[in-house]
Amino acid sequence: MTGDDLFLGSEAGATAYREAMQLATDAVVNDFADAENPYSGRSPEALAEDFDEPVIPETGTGLEAAIDEAATRVLAHSVGTSNPQCAAHLQCPPMIPGLAAEAMLTAANQSLDSFDQAPAATVLEEEVVDALCDLFDLPAASDGVFTSGGTQSNFQALLLARDRYCRRRFGRDVQSGGLPPAAESLRLLCSEDAHFTGEQAAHHLGLGEDAVVTVPTDEDRRMDTDALDAILADLETGDANPFALVGTAGTTDFGSIDPLDELADRAAEYDLWYHVDAAYGGALALTGYDDVLGGIERADSVGVDFHKLFYQPISCGAFLLGDGDDFEWMARNAAYLNPADHDETGVPNLVAKSVQTTRRFDALKPYVAFRAIGREGMAALVEETLDLARDAASLIEGATDFELLHEPTLNAIVFRYRPREAMDERAVSRLNADVRERLLRDGRAVVARTDVAGVTSLKFTLLNPTATLDDVASMLDVVRDCGAAVAREQEVVT
Repeated sequence: MTGDDLFLGSEAGATAYREAMQLATDAVVNDFADAENPYSGRSPEALAEDFDEPVIPETGTGLEAAIDEAATRVLAHSVGTSNPQCAAHLQCPPMIPGLAAEAMLTAANQSLDSFDQAPAATVLEEEVVDALCDLFDLPAASDGVFTSGGTQSNFQALLLARDRYCRRRFGRDVQSGGLPPAAESLRLLCSEDAHFTGEQAAHHLGLGEDAVVTVPTDEDRRMDTDALDAILADLETGDANPFALVGTAGTTDFGSIDPLDELADRAAEYDLWYHVDAAYGGALALTGYDDVLGGIERADSVGVDFHKLFYQPISCGAFLLGDGDDFEWMARNAAYLNPADHDETGVPNLVAKSVQTTRRFDALKPYVAFRAIGREGMAALVEETLDLARDAASLIEGATDFELLHEPTLNAIVFRYRPREAMDERAVSRLNADVRERLLRDGRAVVARTDVAGVTSLKFTLLNPTATLDDVASMLDVVRDCGAAVAREQEVVT
């Protein structure tokens, strides 16, 4: 390839682009999407052997050869997220409209850190944010910005919460003066089943993980409000300064949704910033199950991901504020991007709302998806997976060699393989850990693992709307096959 056909903007570039996209499309379809199993079963060592030659050669091989190498070395050994027997993580099958939007936004290469780099993209992101605020019934003054996902959204929420509290409680402008001496007393609260990003954010914000107070959960894995009341009362009488309460709308293991309205009451009573991590469960707002999100409209901030139950390619999330003026706690102006006079003349300014500078035009993906299939179409996809999860739970509960550990709230199902009822917990834990490792080498089903009460357990995350109960039954059979193989290996060892 020469200079003219390496870039768009000329006839040669346009021709090369079409040819390259066709080569890439063929590689995806032939070497990835049509694979029988969701994973090839290759080990890390075997995968590394495919890259024994220099990754950066002195001279190029040409685009066709490069794409072919990527197809055989990478795509063929990637996890097939669209395979109905890929059910490990919150890693959705991306829908075709989102993939088309991904191709468009990468080619356009807009950067959302200034209006003159992304004029239409900036305006569209604002429009999509407004629609999201309406979806969650946030106040008229609400605002938001697109993020890379739940980790960034949760971090940004706690950043704003910390800085607002320090200004109001200690008279300290953290942006200019850093943390006050009393910062060691700051505390944030979340459930013991909340995402680890609460602790991660506390670390990154200079508070330390010890600033996180975890609240026990009830039998449904939801934050226990009685326990929360006791903890808040105890913090109030001590030297601690609680500043934020995080509610979870969809825990990663069980899909549990905290009592959001009750948490909003506590946040209001104790003057806490109330953030709802709806990265997983936010899509319920589209469906007839949206009543479980009651109270989310009272949040100071909400995080929602599109690369989970909205079926968009990674990465794509949004951070929403109940009061857009709260962006002031992180706003700044840079002369070359968003000078102060832009604010005065009404030029859109998104960089002041984000912890990123260069930022992708990810808002195009949900925009194209919703325009293509509508809210009803998206809701139907989500509801399909919720219905499947309930049927799958019944199937597992009715099996004599499996143990169902909860009734699903969303579409995550945690269970254990227990071929003999008399097995003790230690033996069950070891068996399920070994089965999970065997499953990855087998490649016929991709299943997750987690720990429940110290016992290794298995998990299906049924995000694929095309999956059926027969697919779930097939995955259970693969677990049985791998379990039998593990048992034979253990007999040989003993």
